[in-house]
Amino acid sequence: MNLVFLGPPGAGKGTQAAVVSQALGIPHVSTGDMFRKALKEETPIGLKAKAFMDKGELVPDSVTIEMVKERLSEDDCKNGYLLDGFPRNLDQAEALATFSQLDAAVNIAVADEKLIARLSGRRFCPKCSGTFHVSKLADEKTCPDCGAELIQRADDNPATIANRLSVYHKETSPLTAFYAQKGLLKEVDGDQSMDDVSAAILKALAVNL
Repeated sequence: MNLVFLGPPGAGKGTQAAVVSQALGIPHVSTGDMFRKALKEETPIGLKAKAFMDKGELVPDSVTIEMVKERLSEDDCKNGYLLDGFPRNLDQAEALATFSQLDAAVNIAVADEKLIARLSGRRFCPKCSGTFHVSKLADEKTCPDCGAELIQRADDNPATIANRLSVYHKETSPLTAFYAQKGLLKEVDGDQSMDDVSAAILKALAVNL
């Protein structure tokens, strides 16, 4: 089964992709992981991406598409894959369709206000690297594991989150209509417990475990 996971920042795509890929026995192909691996191993495509990143520029679609195409041609993707973080826009989606046939695009839908509350409530422990949410903490300033002072990462600032969501709605959100038109879209409510979202995705894909 060839799958794409869609959804706004904070919807839980990475978490659900890991669960679902394991359940289906297909590789979780994350563009972030791909870039890190290509950069670390200094592959030709990795060096191409690095040239843009070193200048503080965004890696162009053409380089990202080339990297994904290369990854999906590897042996472990022959029986399916789960793409997370690609495509990010319509150009990438149209390019993907030229070299791989999708079975479904799963959109994990969560309202903006829920995402802002979810992400802005995250706290990080610089000492033990733990991540927590203020709703689950007795003291939102103190790490429950090691007692160090918790911090809020810059990425979890409400203004930063709002900006990320704005970019998502402008560039990535149109993909839901693109895949709906092709009859590939599976919409799942992401405002549930992690296990319930996983179950809803597998149900939408008509997978019986």
